[in-house]
Amino acid sequence: MTGKPPSGDPVQDAPQVEAPQHAAAGLPAVGHTLRMAQQQMGVRRTALTLLKVNQKDGFDCPGCAWPEPEHRHRAEFCENGAKAVAEEATLRRVTSDFFATHPVSDLARRSGYWLGQQGRLTHPMYLAEGADQYEPVPWERAFDIIADELAALGSPDEALFYTSGRTSNEAAFLYQLFAREFGTNNLPDCSNMCHESSGSALTETIGVGKGSVLLDDLYQADLIIVAGQNPGTNHPRMLSALERAKASGAKIITVNPLPEAGMERFKNPQTPKGLAGAGTALTDLFLQIRLGGDQALFRLLNKLILETQGAVDEEFIAEHTHGFDAFKEAALAADWDDTLTATGLDRTAIEQALRMILASQRTVVCWAMGLTQHKHAVPTIREVVNFLLLRGNIGRPGAGVCPVRGHSNVQGDRTMGIFERPAPAFLDALEKEFGFAPPRHYGLDVVRSIRALRDGQAKVFFAMGGNFVAASPDTDVTEDAMRRARLTVHVSTKLNRSHTVTGARALILPTLGRTERDLQGSGEQFVTVEDSMGMVHASRGRLKPASGQLLSEPAIVCRLARRVLGETSHTPWEEFEKDYATIRDRIARVIPGFEDFNARVAHPGGFTLPHAPRDERRFPTATGKANFTAAPVTHPELPEGRLLLQTLRSHDQYNTTIYGLDDRYRGIKNGRRVVLVNPTDADQLGLPDGGYADLVSEWTDGVERRAPGFRVVHYPTARGCAAAYYPETNVLVPLDATADTSNTPTSKSIVVRLEPTSPA
Repeated sequence: MTGKPPSGDPVQDAPQVEAPQHAAAGLPAVGHTLRMAQQQMGVRRTALTLLKVNQKDGFDCPGCAWPEPEHRHRAEFCENGAKAVAEEATLRRVTSDFFATHPVSDLARRSGYWLGQQGRLTHPMYLAEGADQYEPVPWERAFDIIADELAALGSPDEALFYTSGRTSNEAAFLYQLFAREFGTNNLPDCSNMCHESSGSALTETIGVGKGSVLLDDLYQADLIIVAGQNPGTNHPRMLSALERAKASGAKIITVNPLPEAGMERFKNPQTPKGLAGAGTALTDLFLQIRLGGDQALFRLLNKLILETQGAVDEEFIAEHTHGFDAFKEAALAADWDDTLTATGLDRTAIEQALRMILASQRTVVCWAMGLTQHKHAVPTIREVVNFLLLRGNIGRPGAGVCPVRGHSNVQGDRTMGIFERPAPAFLDALEKEFGFAPPRHYGLDVVRSIRALRDGQAKVFFAMGGNFVAASPDTDVTEDAMRRARLTVHVSTKLNRSHTVTGARALILPTLGRTERDLQGSGEQFVTVEDSMGMVHASRGRLKPASGQLLSEPAIVCRLARRVLGETSHTPWEEFEKDYATIRDRIARVIPGFEDFNARVAHPGGFTLPHAPRDERRFPTATGKANFTAAPVTHPELPEGRLLLQTLRSHDQYNTTIYGLDDRYRGIKNGRRVVLVNPTDADQLGLPDGGYADLVSEWTDGVERRAPGFRVVHYPTARGCAAAYYPETNVLVPLDATADTSNTPTSKSIVVRLEPTSPA
């Protein structure tokens, strides 16, 4: 038996708090995993489903993009991966009867947690103009509604085609192909909100906007620096890789404003030592950095490396890099006092880090949103690249850049062409293969798409997965912008907040999940994904679909394209829907690295995409070499009486999907509206532990943005810094507060004041 979804929305503003934990996983993680899975799937379905997660003959976890090892455990999943699978493979259903009893005005008052717990969507649903009730609609009628709205546009650029990172390679390729045949490059995606800064910095400096390491490199590294990342919650299987690296002799430096249980100690649930023993201590040196101080830290480390006799790889620099002299001049000007102010670190800790760096011949730097969501995010990541180039740590086994992506195919979607600023060579290949002239002007990213909706310049919003409204910044502005659309369409597996914030008309199109069998005209299909390290492999769902009314994402795109483009398109959409192998044949002819796609992906475990810096020490940049850079060092300024807030996930959360109301490792239970504040800062600001406060962000635009009713939790954060969960705090980030170059929202450096209040 499975538990029923919650009938009423649980209180989320009276959390219970206990001391944070200092180890991740172990028996508690196993128990929590099984309990949540069985509540959603039942005992038998739990066993059948979880044993196929991340297996070579199974399906790719719909959670994070961490790669699978060559030799896989029978239980090759983590706690949060199991939660993601359980949410998708749940036996709970959201039928037409549900919508008959829950008008949109009612759903809009519900929390994201409650909406997600109701179960899988089963039928296409339509919200007519002026209506407050979704009603079932036949698929063909749904496609007619979309086609009519698209045909009424004054320009194809009045349509926006958003993509979530869980979309398969096949669906993503078809989706961008349809959008470009329709006539627009408006292909915003979730990368715009998270790792766009990584892609921007890496493309400029090494010529490839992806990481340069494979799992084996972690195992061969002497030193791994994990900066601005919490693997224990966001990428838990990474902890197994770090444990193996430690066993091989690697040292680990953790750079983060918050101490995180997973980086302190890992109790591997796949080993007796992890289940019953003390586990493995992972971090050798914890640098508890002030938010936004990472660029200053790496700049000073670069200065110290330059000043150390014999520390620089001069041969590598001479042969493979450009811009060294300008970088060297800037780095040598780094100031100790300025760095200590920017980072909040003491000199002894930085000198200890330097000794570990100089002792390492092979260094990997991993990072996530703690580095990418600041105004100066791109220069920060460029400085990380400078740091690695100095000692020749790119294109060497056991060394390199390792941006750790979120969604399981967010990197693959970009590879497939989901990008508002496509390269001319990619458009040339599309034109040659499909015989149409794709648009050449740049399209809109996420932030620019919201502006276009707000200003009436975009009228149709189509989302292939995701929860756009909850994921985006400046919640009030985003929601108002969405309501100005003529039509909003969401291809989804489950209910979310975006279904309640609609245009004049709205459609919800239910789709197959990763866990489900995909039967098309030529038989059972599989799809492919690309992980965070450029490995491409097959994913085959095994479960019976949640409803006979579900269509796969490729089928939805193909049918929509046939209805919208009609006889003007010579693309074989019907053939693509019938047999996904024909899609992969076309991908192989358009995208470098995918030659013989069908044959290579048939190999168990798939194949590795080429990466010129890693494979050949060849850097396809404008200079033909790896580029040193010399941006001015900046960091967020903090006025008196204010704190610097970062948004983050709880442990019962994956992006905007809320699995539960606990954050076990941080000691938070039954609540999400909490703000973590250093006890010394809290005392100085008159904020008692257990008191309540409104979070009010302060920006140069003078607009007051308020997130009310947060319980103050005294927590060992870096001084001057605070943390709270998103999406509840997205309201605090202005639409125009974005990173230079990448335009990513600056969700990790929000200046706030805390106004004491009473609990609701």
